[in-house]
Order: sequence, then C-alpha cells, then structure tokens
Amino acid sequence: MENKIDQNVIPKRTLYSGEEIPCVGLGTFGSDKYGAEAVSEAVYGAVKYGYRLIDCAAVYQNEESIGRVLQRLFSEKVVERKELFITSKVWNDMHGEGKVLESCRKSLADLGLSSLDLYFVHWPFPNYHAPGCDGDSRNPDSRPFSLEEFMNTWRQCEELVDKGLVRYIGMSNMTIPKLKAVLPLCRIKPAALEMELHPSFQQPELFAYAKEQGILPIGYCPIGSPSRPERDRTAEDVADTELPAVAAAAAAHQVHPAVICLKWAAQRGQVPIPFSVKEPQYISNLKCVTEDPLTKEEMAAIAREDKNCRLIKGQVFLWEGAKGWEDLWDLNGEITAL
Repeated sequence: MENKIDQNVIPKRTLYSGEEIPCVGLGTFGSDKYGAEAVSEAVYGAVKYGYRLIDCAAVYQNEESIGRVLQRLFSEKVVERKELFITSKVWNDMHGEGKVLESCRKSLADLGLSSLDLYFVHWPFPNYHAPGCDGDSRNPDSRPFSLEEFMNTWRQCEELVDKGLVRYIGMSNMTIPKLKAVLPLCRIKPAALEMELHPSFQQPELFAYAKEQGILPIGYCPIGSPSRPERDRTAEDVADTELPAVAAAAAAHQVHPAVICLKWAAQRGQVPIPFSVKEPQYISNLKCVTEDPLTKEEMAAIAREDKNCRLIKGQVFLWEGAKGWEDLWDLNGEITAL
C-alpha cells in the first residue's frame, strides 16, 4: 500500500452544525457480489490509507465483520474512534413502533460502537424485500409513501439523538415532494440526504433543494455502479465512464474515467461514497480528490451530460396498483399518502 494520505489535503464538507466531514467516503454495499469478509478487509485497508467516512447499513449484512475490523484498527492504534465518521441505516422492515431503536442497537452491537455519527432512514417506506431478491419480486404488503408512517419512523430517529446513540440523522432516496411534506414536521432536521448521483443522473433540482435546506447531499453510485445487481440493470442504462465529456477529461488528465466521475462529484459539492474491495481502486478513489482538479470548462461539460438516467429504480418496492417504478419517485404526479 502507498503511504497513508495526509488528512489535511482531503477537502471537507460542512454539516449544518458547522462540523466538517471528508468529501469522499467508502461505501460498503457489496452489490450481492462480495462477501462480508472481502468488504471488511477493504474497510481495514481503506482506513489505514486515510479514509475517515465509512457508509454502512444493516441490510448490507456485513456490519458484524466491519465491527471486528474497526476494533482491530482501534487496538492497533491506526485510528481513534473520534477520527472516524461512521453511518448506518434502518432497513425497511424495522420502521414500526420501537423497531428503530432495536435496529440501531443491533447495528451498534455489530459495529462494536457506543454511538453512530449519522443514522439514515434507508428508504422512505416500510416496503421490504429480501436481500438478493429478483428484480420482479413483489411483497404483497408493500404500500405507497405515508406521511404519518414516515414521521413515526423519523420521530424514533430523533429519539436516538436524544438518547445519545446517534449524533446526526439523515434521509435517503427521497424526492422534493416528500421532503416538502416532512421537513416542516421534523423536530431534528436531517443532516444529510443520501441519493443517487453520477454524471448521467445529476438530480440538479433535488441537489439544489437539499443544499438550500442546509442538508448535505451524499451520493451513491458515483461512477454509475458498474457492479450493481442484475435486478437494477435495464437496456436504457447509460455508462457514465463512456460519456464523451467524462472520456475527454480522462484523456486530458491521463486517468481512468471513473476517477473523473469522482473528481466531478467532489468538486460539485456532494460527498461520493464509492465502493471497492480492490486496494488500487480505493486508494485512487480517495487520492484523486486531492490533486489535479477538473477545470471549470470540464465541470461545465460534464454538467451538460446529464441524461436523467436513474440506475437504482427500486422496482422491488412497488405496491399493488402502482403504474411502475416512477411512482416510487413521484414522477406520475403528486405523492400518494395513505
């Protein structure tokens, strides 16, 4: 491994509290292709190199392995707990009364931590599917977004802050209509919004709205998730690394197009959380934001490449009577609230 990176050269992003966090994190979703041990070993190597933001989730089925690695890092004095910013998420089957606390305590126990830095509501409804299920799978209990149900889940998240179990709470996979409905009702506002963000799917309106509300966008699939599950692939998908402006910048900077996607994300102001178990890749993914920035012209050219190409459509969460995955994202009209 290369010498670890100097923390002072990693750009930072600011939460509403004024606290700064790194502009790039490490994702830990193995995309049904990598087991818990492979992912946790990547966490170990990445933290040793200089990653300080680790994005976890209960449904990724690897928090226990990551917890063992974190304890190893602490015991080896590679890093102190206070230097890391660790997130997790409540999964859809744990939205019910009292379940959020149970879910959070399980993640804390698995990760071997006394508190989390940020805890997300993974999806804004309790529609459950088993990990690794087929894209055509449907749960008969799935239902549309309910403002009342969501706020019940959010209030449980607020209680986690009250109890000192988490420092910040966040939302994920939201839309502007949903945010407009829930934000006025929040006692503790979300510190971050995790959302799909990459050059062919830039979500400019949602990105701008989140920033206006003082909510930090955290972008998943920042290079177009080339290893995403088969259930999330369609013939219309665009490969971000093949976009002309991305390819042109890669040639100009003499780097892989994936590096350009990450430079663009970090310079735009979101926090990308790329996933990789391969040491050269996760080293490159962090190092690239510290050197050789894209020009204003290159940033503008990539901004023009937006194809509105959503890769994670979420069709496994659809309810009976839904027209299609667009209903999950409020593209067929106003939000449906039970």
